[in-house]
Order: sequence, then structure tokens, then C-alpha cells
Amino acid sequence: MPFEAASHAMPDVTMTGLQWRAATLEDLDNWAGLIARTAAVEHPVWYEKRGDLIHILESTKNPAATSTLLGLDAGGVARAYGRITKNPEGDKATGMACVDPEWQLRGIGSAVLVWQEGQVRQRFEADEAAGHTAAPPRLRIQTEEQHEHQATLLMGHGYGAVRWFNEMHRPLSTVLPDAPLGAGLELRTLEPSLFEPVRLAHNDAFRDHWGSEPRDEESWRFTIEEPTGRHDLSAVVIDNATGEIAGYQLTSFDPDSAADRGFKEGYTELLGVRRAYRGRGIAQALLADAMRRYLDAGMDVASLDVDSANPTGALELYLGMGYTPVNRSMTWEKML
Repeated sequence: MPFEAASHAMPDVTMTGLQWRAATLEDLDNWAGLIARTAAVEHPVWYEKRGDLIHILESTKNPAATSTLLGLDAGGVARAYGRITKNPEGDKATGMACVDPEWQLRGIGSAVLVWQEGQVRQRFEADEAAGHTAAPPRLRIQTEEQHEHQATLLMGHGYGAVRWFNEMHRPLSTVLPDAPLGAGLELRTLEPSLFEPVRLAHNDAFRDHWGSEPRDEESWRFTIEEPTGRHDLSAVVIDNATGEIAGYQLTSFDPDSAADRGFKEGYTELLGVRRAYRGRGIAQALLADAMRRYLDAGMDVASLDVDSANPTGALELYLGMGYTPVNRSMTWEKML
């Protein structure tokens, strides 16, 4: 059952100068505006859009009433927010937050983080009581290396960096690689009839990936309906003998990011090959196909993000396909 206990003590109104409550559908534009204002100053590689926030409010595993926090000034303008997510059977929770640049350096980020930690402790207690998991509570938060103020905040609260990730780009102006599929394998554009088979293939492919947890129907719907998703630039590889999904790549394109960064990028959100099909050049074929799709769609670069310690050798694969690291992010963790 979803966690529905009363929210942990809200941040102090006097200390923060903000009124605090959970986010609702009526807050969507206000909430999205806060995130966009912050992004305009901090220039993250990615940030949440209105459609992402709708998915947050629709979540049944992480009800907004206990998993979101919005700080409003005297005029009702959103100046800070935080949220947590956790799968009932999972051994970790993740956190997201931002503070309006004009309201930073007032202790608001710390107040939001303390609220997140309190909610995570309650979530783990509730999940253990329901028989879902007996794992000790832990909270993970991801930041980009460029945002040193976030790292300073997290270190000050006892967090340590436990994993690093590289954003990688591959220019589409040079000769693209040729990586044909082997006999019996067929490449198809992603279509609705493949959504569920790809979900099952994803859960199989990511069983050995650090931090990954199986995606149920709801979380997969949020993935497929991601506002910047481009199904026409996404593809799957089918084993013609069995009809099974052997591998897949899901793409997004963010026009706002293109305007901010000055180039158009086709971004591979997810790339997976099921264990039984590894070593047959399927990932290379999917990436080469993606590059051609991106080029035809007017993109400048192909991009993706990779765990620097990925056990499947993904970093070496991407380097071999012409990708180069351009930015780095890290995951921070604290046992609560």
C-alpha cells in the first residue's frame, strides 16, 4: 500500500520566510515556473517540465500529499520545492529539490533536505511494517558537477558521493558508424504495441545495473509519456525466431534545452540489451540507427549518460562509437 501517513514536520515558517505545504494540481504553473527560473540561472543539463510534474502528482506509490513540498512567499509565488520517491520494495529513496536563486543562502535548502530525510525515514518504517522491505533507510540525490553549491550543502549534511556519471556527445557532422544487425534480428521503430514488451525487456536488461529497480506499469507509463520523448527516434530490435525484444533505445528531444545550449541533441534516455543477446552488436546497431534518425531530424549531436562504473562495458562501447565525455554528475548518499 502507498505511504499515506501525515507529512513530517514542515520547515519553520519564521526561519525560511515561506509557507509550506504539499503540491497540488493547482500549483502546476507556479511550480514549473520556479523550476524554470532556477534553470535559467543554473543551466542544468535537464530539468523537470510541467508534464513531468503532472506525473509526480499522479503517482500512486508516492502520493503528492506526503512526497512533495512547496514553499510559497507572501504573494503565493513558489520559491522552493522538494520531493522524494521510493518503491515499496526498494532499498533506497531518491530526492529532488530546488530553491529560487533569489532565495538561496537563507538556509532554505537545508530545511527542505531535513524534511526529505524525515519523510524517507517514515516511508521506510511504513514499508517495513507492511512487509515490503527491511532495508535500512537511505536517501540518494543526484547533482551535476558544475553545481558546487549543491555539493557543499549535501556534504554539510553528511552525504558522500558514491557514483559518477558522464554525459557524452557524438557529433553528427562526421561520418556515422555502420553497424548492421546479425541474421534473424530486425530493427523496428518504437510503437504502442511494443511498449509493454519493451518494459519487460528493460527490467531484464537492467537487473545488473547499479541503482536500478524494476519498473511497474505506472512508472513505465511515466517513462513512455515523458514530455520530451520521441518515439519516432526510438527503436527496438526483435528476434524474428521468437518475437522477443532483444534490445531497445528510447530517445528524447528537448527544444528548451536546444535553445539554452545552442545545439540540437537527440538524447538516448535508455539503451538496453537483454542478457541472452549481449555480445551480438545490438547496442552498436541501435546507436548507429539512432544517429541516422537524429541527423535526418536535423539534430547536431547524439548524446547520452553513462555510469562510469557500468559493469557491461558501456563506457568503452560509447567511446568506440565516437562519443566523448562533456559533463559529469554524481550520486550522493546518506544512510539515515
